[in-house]
Amino acid sequence: MIVAIDGPAGVGKSTVAKLLASRLKYLYLDTGALYRAVAWAVLHNGLDSSDASAVAGLLPKLSLQMEFKNEAVAVRLNGKDITDELRTPAVSAAASVVSAVPAVRAWLLPVQRQIGQKGSVVAEGRDIGTKVFPAAEVKFFLEADATVRAERRHRELVAAGHSHAIEQTTAEMAGRDSRDRSRAVAPLAPAEDAHHIDTSRLSAAEVVDRMIAVVAAKL
Repeated sequence: MIVAIDGPAGVGKSTVAKLLASRLKYLYLDTGALYRAVAWAVLHNGLDSSDASAVAGLLPKLSLQMEFKNEAVAVRLNGKDITDELRTPAVSAAASVVSAVPAVRAWLLPVQRQIGQKGSVVAEGRDIGTKVFPAAEVKFFLEADATVRAERRHRELVAAGHSHAIEQTTAEMAGRDSRDRSRAVAPLAPAEDAHHIDTSRLSAAEVVDRMIAVVAAKL
């Protein structure tokens, strides 16, 4: 079974997807990490993330793999483990830009689907239920109040050692929302058959409990 979880930044996708995968004993696919890996490569090659031609030209030089070990996921780019370098503000900002490049989305599509063929998967991102796995047996679309989302992302950044003003985090998130929802290829939008969950006032465990109930009905 493939469980698809979509939604904007700050709704708790990664947290609940990891918990859900752990409870179901499924693989956890963080598609955002794949886009972040491309963004990391763009930055480390000194390219402008908004230069679609330059970004597309870099792709044939990249080899990207995800490794699954004891419920942990490692991202390797050209053999180098870059997992711990993917959550910086700079990479996040660049990922939002490169994810709108059609060539990048086309290049990563088979990578994601290949991982989906390895067994039962909980996949999270922004176009999982609409583009990557449109035939997924269960689809969720998570939402949350904008203020709550900004506060969550701000806490994540601070915990990771990044000194960010909450106002900056809020502005960056608004910009990312706009780009994700307006991009020409696979914009952020709920699948028609997705189950909507507002996570604003729910704990991660409560969200997962609701998801488990939906998944159980499909088993």
